[in-house]
Amino acid sequence: MDATRIADVGDLSTDDTFLFRVRSVDDDAVASGDAALRSDERTADAADERADAAGADAEPDGGGPVGDDATSATNDDGIAMPDDMRDDGDDDVREAILLKLGGEDDDSEAVVGWLNYCQHMTHIKLDKGSGAPIRDGEVICVNHGALFAGDSGECTYGPCEGAFLNEVDVRVADGGVYLADDEFEYVGEGPVESDDDDLASSSNVIL
Repeated sequence: MDATRIADVGDLSTDDTFLFRVRSVDDDAVASGDAALRSDERTADAADERADAAGADAEPDGGGPVGDDATSATNDDGIAMPDDMRDDGDDDVREAILLKLGGEDDDSEAVVGWLNYCQHMTHIKLDKGSGAPIRDGEVICVNHGALFAGDSGECTYGPCEGAFLNEVDVRVADGGVYLADDEFEYVGEGPVESDDDDLASSSNVIL
């Protein structure tokens, strides 16, 4: 457990999220962000290669990868696996958000943390670079229009309805919010810098 102080509770809002960065230290973690995008692309390319080689080089049953590394970085469902996150240095750094819960039934210092990636397309962030907005206690994906319950992370509306955001465990103590998740270490405040300024879909949701 990292136990790094991420933010002061007083700096958090019930109307917006606090954006920060974490790095995966879990060998069994599933990729998101850049790594997930590259995995999707490699999976599609590998499928095309298998189709092209089916008449000549493929096994009689069509099984087996084409080329040495066609599918080695993904599992059978095409989900990016740990090697995919370690290949290029800091690709396992992800964005996360803090949300202060403010309903009548919530503790005045109750705070939750989620990875900042939509469950519709897990390489797409929930926001446009400044943290995901909140409306009526729900996190809004500004790229797809999906809504996620702030306290549980469940998608209540949108293309991934019923799916859940990936949780980042945090704890509140002495007026601060601390990283309490064995799968991550704290990197810093703010977004991940990327050549793709917003690993985001071209669609926009008007709030």
